[in-house]
Amino acid sequence: MEFKRRGVMLVLASPSGAGKSSISRALFGADPQIKLSVSVTTRARRTDEVDGKHYYFRDVPTFEHMREAGELLEWARVHDNFYATPRAQVEEELTAGNDILFDIDFQGTLQLYEKCREDMVTVFILPPSIVELRARLERRAQDSKGTIDKRLKNARIEMDHYGEYDYVLVNRDLEESVGKVRTILAAARLRRSRLQGLDSFVKDLQVQIDMP
Repeated sequence: MEFKRRGVMLVLASPSGAGKSSISRALFGADPQIKLSVSVTTRARRTDEVDGKHYYFRDVPTFEHMREAGELLEWARVHDNFYATPRAQVEEELTAGNDILFDIDFQGTLQLYEKCREDMVTVFILPPSIVELRARLERRAQDSKGTIDKRLKNARIEMDHYGEYDYVLVNRDLEESVGKVRTILAAARLRRSRLQGLDSFVKDLQVQIDMP
């Protein structure tokens, strides 16, 4: 029997270059039940961006009102702009039985823990070595040496928090890591607390036992 279920908040975190974004893209592209979390931001919209698809673009006063009204699950200030996760969008998707994929840092994860722990499953992704992590950052050809060095220093801080996550993966091979995250998500979907109608189903089975 198939039960309706409440969706899962799947949080992936990692140091820059460890593979979080690549794993996220692979999961999102292969499973229609996985939705990406769309953040609210106060930064200016770029010409190729669509409001409600890439971000919800709001001015600072509107953002501050949303924050004070409890409409944001987590928020952060990055390079003089605010970013946040809107509560209403997340609740709508979870209620519909869809899973939401979060690509956020440990600070955002800790904020979500305070409000949504029962709905969350969290995965921290580690590189196989710092040598490989540096090589991946260099292969991107997007950052200067100074920026790469800064990202590596930040990696030390981020890795201090691996123990706060439900699962930890070492991303040696992308396909293998994607498969492991899919397994984690499949198990989270089958948690007893997520299955709607299970109690009634069990009681009905018990009634059948007592029937002549």
